[in-house]
Amino acid sequence: MNNPNLGNILALKEYNKINLQTSIEGASPHRLIQLLMDGALARLTQAKGHMKANSIAQKGEDISMAISIIGGLRDSLNHDKGGSMADNLDSLYEYMTYRLMESNLKNDVSIIDEVHGLLTEIKSAWDAIANQSVAAQVETRFEQPAA
Repeated sequence: MNNPNLGNILALKEYNKINLQTSIEGASPHRLIQLLMDGALARLTQAKGHMKANSIAQKGEDISMAISIIGGLRDSLNHDKGGSMADNLDSLYEYMTYRLMESNLKNDVSIIDEVHGLLTEIKSAWDAIANQSVAAQVETRFEQPAA
């Protein structure tokens, strides 16, 4: 029996893949971190849905991918320039990884919610940095030259 929605699902997946490639190609390092965070948050949301639906294999894949993305975020930290902030983020990312492994073993949605909340807070701060940077660039561009 053919699934009439299968073609639409495959087309959507291909579109998302191309859209992600396009986003990555010209992205600044700051934007790449935003994309990683978006990806981890999306995987956590998917894992939560799979957990509720008792789709064990898909839940495991999504949690594993979220852990991998968080590992990428950890690897991107510059401890020399970031100092204690980088150290604190490293510890927080390590904690998130541990909690996600625990969530996977215990099938505990509340742990996914906890990690999602922590990562959302970090992403909000990261997004604010980008917004401040853009505002400063615009302000500099429109300053009047001294007479």
